[in-house]
This record gives sequence, C-alpha cells and structure tokens, in this order.
Amino acid sequence: MDGLDARQLYGAPPLMPWESFVDWIGMSDEPRVVRSWIDRGYIPSVKVGRRVMVNVVALTRDLLEKESQL
Repeated sequence: MDGLDARQLYGAPPLMPWESFVDWIGMSDEPRVVRSWIDRGYIPSVKVGRRVMVNVVALTRDLLEKESQL
C-alpha cells in the first residue's frame, strides 16, 4: 500500500465496493494488485452478500495509527 495516504480517505463512505475503491485510489490500471491486497488482509474488507466491500473506516484508522508511529 505504498501509494495510499490516509488523507485520501477523508470523506469516504464507511464501506465501499472493492472495484469502486480501486478507481477511487487511482489504481484502475492494476485492479488485480488491489484485490490481492484485500485477499491477503492488507486492506480490511467485509463480505456483504456476494460483494467484497473495503472497510474504509478500519483502513483509515490503521493508516492513521501507522502514521502516528513514525
């Protein structure tokens, strides 16, 4: 998640379909990379029905915690 910054996540909905998240963070050219991050647990997600949703709230919290540790 090298290119991801917590400031990008301000104003985001609490959950977002992973495909929309890919577009939103500017990784449209590499959706498989983002999906692999989700599958490996690097990006928090939850399954709602058949849809995989990125837990934007948890991701924001995790990124802010890591940022404060620097």
